[in-house]
Amino acid sequence: MARRKKIYEGKAKILYEGPEPGTIVQYFKDDATAFNAEKKDVIEGKGVLNNRLSEFFMSGLNQIGVPTHFIKRLNMREQLVRSCEIIPLEIIVRNYAAGSMSKRLGIDEGTQLPRPIVEYCYKNDELGDPLVTEEHIAAFGWASQQDMDDIVSLALRVNDFLSGIMMAVGIRLVDFKIEIGRFYEGDFVRLIVADEISPDSCRLWDIETGRKLDKDVFRRDLGSLTDAYTEVATRLGVMPKNAGQFTKPTLIN
Repeated sequence: MARRKKIYEGKAKILYEGPEPGTIVQYFKDDATAFNAEKKDVIEGKGVLNNRLSEFFMSGLNQIGVPTHFIKRLNMREQLVRSCEIIPLEIIVRNYAAGSMSKRLGIDEGTQLPRPIVEYCYKNDELGDPLVTEEHIAAFGWASQQDMDDIVSLALRVNDFLSGIMMAVGIRLVDFKIEIGRFYEGDFVRLIVADEISPDSCRLWDIETGRKLDKDVFRRDLGSLTDAYTEVATRLGVMPKNAGQFTKPTLIN
């Protein structure tokens, strides 16, 4: 069997050419990074959990009419996705103050915001993914005004979906980031949710205790990252409740 051609390798995933035109195989690595890759480690099982959780979230979005690049999970670490042109922005939706927002604005972490706030960062590791405004986005041609309207609409629909399913299992969706891609169907172009949705890209706090169940566990040395991610997967029904200590994961098809 011919070796697949690698298209791109990032901090947490590798992209390979897919089996059919217009498809990509997305491989989830065990690598964990924080602070623009200044802090690094390899966390056994992290890629397996993120693959399964991202499948769960993306499939749910597809089912409610929010278009995503996700087609199907191939195995424990890989999924088949649609090829799309990634808009060079990270779209961040914040429901509570945390992380960089708390530092920038002097707001205590955990403060509920008056409404969900959408922010944008320019995707550039060398620059540290700087915060940008819609004026920057329009001026540099990263997205049109129609694109921005659609992006905000998609981001808020994702927020409603994620907030609801998380609240149902006792988890507060503090914030999250997504990427948006342009998917071409002949002459027609539509925007779709791309990349991944996982505890790597969300802040998730236990509603009762405030315990962090996301990548802040790694950023702030708060314990086992796989234990935190496994807790999220177990509550959502992605993994059985009797899975126990994370070693070799038992996943539900």
